[in-house]
Amino acid sequence: MNNIEYVEPHNIEKRSFELIQEELGNLKLDTEKEPIIKRVIHTSADFDYLNNLCFSENAVSRAKEALKIGATIVTDTNMAYAGINKKAAEKFGVTIKFFMADEDVAKEAQMRGETRATVSMERAAKNKGPVIMAIGNAPTALIKLYEIIKEGKFKPELIIGVPVGFVNVVEAKELIMSLDNVEYIVAKGRKGGSNIAAAICNALLYNID
Repeated sequence: MNNIEYVEPHNIEKRSFELIQEELGNLKLDTEKEPIIKRVIHTSADFDYLNNLCFSENAVSRAKEALKIGATIVTDTNMAYAGINKKAAEKFGVTIKFFMADEDVAKEAQMRGETRATVSMERAAKNKGPVIMAIGNAPTALIKLYEIIKEGKFKPELIIGVPVGFVNVVEAKELIMSLDNVEYIVAKGRKGGSNIAAAICNALLYNID
């Protein structure tokens, strides 16, 4: 017990980020990307995200500009939806939507023999105004997004592509990164998750100038 560090409950997050910085040592991160990378590491305790997180050239600036004017964030899971800080979102008039659990989405998916993720992405594409897609679970959502974008039917301000798993996960992420003129933050490889998608959204919201 002598090695247990006592930290006041309200200081645990602050201390966690100090420990992350200590472990990073003298490693210099891009100023714009640093808060996102650190929050993802904080959420996952996984320093692999230093190399796994890939950013398109204007991903962070474009996302922040969209959030400033009240963009809609669409998630693919209730967990990601629940993990996004609602107070931070409300400050900028940001709406958070999650279609996957809607009864009519489930019925349409069953009727068409599609996944709910596919139908949810079609719903997202009909949203008015700027949209940020936060995908942490369903590679089929990324694949459908790729198709809709290639067809010229939708152009989100940012795609957060961080589904976790084995089947089509790596391939779906690569599809998103192959798109022209579409901003993305993608976790290359198999790692990711709804908590990572929410962490990226929160990092963007917390660091708007």
